[in-house]
Amino acid sequence: MDKFFNFEENRTNLKTEIIAGITTFLATMYIIVVNPGIISATGMPFSGVLTATVLVSAFSSIMMGIYAKNPIVLAPGMGLNAFFTYSVVLGMGVKWEVALGAVFWSGIVFLILSIFNIRTAIVKAIPKQIRYAVAAGIGLFITLIGFVNAKFIVDNPATLVGFGGLNPTTITFAIGLLITAVLVVKRLKGALIFGIIFTTLIAIPIGRIWGGDVAIVNWNGIFSAPDFSVFLALDLVGSLSLAIIPVIFALLFTDMFDSLSTFIGVSEAADLVDEEGEPLRIKESMIVDSISTTISGLFGTSSGTSYIESATGIEEGGRTGMTAVVAGLLFLPFMFFSPLLSVIPGVATAPALVLVGVFMMKPVMKINWTNFDDSIPAFLAMILIPTTYSITQGIIWGFLSWTVIKLLVGKKEEITPMLIIIDILAILALVV
Repeated sequence: MDKFFNFEENRTNLKTEIIAGITTFLATMYIIVVNPGIISATGMPFSGVLTATVLVSAFSSIMMGIYAKNPIVLAPGMGLNAFFTYSVVLGMGVKWEVALGAVFWSGIVFLILSIFNIRTAIVKAIPKQIRYAVAAGIGLFITLIGFVNAKFIVDNPATLVGFGGLNPTTITFAIGLLITAVLVVKRLKGALIFGIIFTTLIAIPIGRIWGGDVAIVNWNGIFSAPDFSVFLALDLVGSLSLAIIPVIFALLFTDMFDSLSTFIGVSEAADLVDEEGEPLRIKESMIVDSISTTISGLFGTSSGTSYIESATGIEEGGRTGMTAVVAGLLFLPFMFFSPLLSVIPGVATAPALVLVGVFMMKPVMKINWTNFDDSIPAFLAMILIPTTYSITQGIIWGFLSWTVIKLLVGKKEEITPMLIIIDILAILALVV
């Protein structure tokens, strides 16, 4: 195992990788119930989508660990599941079986692009300044997700967003954040895990004592049998009709740039790059990502993709594929014990997500802030990721502003042919 994952070369060990894997799983396990909660609005059975979510997450993450040897977890993507449900099925009136077929075919195209290194060429065409900005933007995005999960930041009709006020949830979050921050400052191994456990424990009395019948931590039983009713239920022929081609393209583009930007951002923040500054084993990682999307259509859920929460495990010291393998294996028992997930509330993982944002801000220092034709596109990419709640939107506007500004100031030599192709695809994605 040591030789296979090259622990010594990556300055890690089995204990560290296991802790990192557990941390990543705790930060991503919400998808097991949140994903079917969203997709079941299409009419698909909740329990069937839950089983598919577990299988896709487990298989994809284990494959990432063993084949690509990167500490990045995959699961059905947030945003992609909303697009699948509200835009494709409910908005366009596409049958969910056909929509699953579109997910499958987008994965096949994705796989072809990965095998022939086209996706790797796309990564290399992304300007370094944009890469640094995307890494930081993803950090800000993760932090925002943490604050929203804790209801510390809520929507406000007058100001768009605002403070959620003092209540059992925000008090629990604030205490958990401060304690977790102290553990991180003290460099305690497993600080994020201990923070999640501590926040869960204090949520029990705070939720019940202050707030009357408000209980932040709930108990919904132990066992729930797996449901394979949506397995292989996709419509492969119907999803190839001309009317569905734009859907396949939209799924492909969003999935591709979500996974690329996540992979680049996490790699930059964790210094998982080679001598030339390129992410490690990118071709293998992109192949796994595309296979994750393909099997998502087969198993019965929306597209699988790399998860930004992988940064939590990396911050705990995870540097090899063993981190992803551990996290992937931890998904499997919840085919049978999904009710247990209700024990750990969203507010318990929120402090960890907020602190990961701190860890991922390091690449900001590499941005050339004094050179405005570099820094303006970089800033747009960084700030639009959290404010649009979309990694894809941030990177699209980062690309387009970089190209236009460089052209207008006479620096066309900094624009590669591949970047022009990416810009065209970006514009098409915005139009579609």
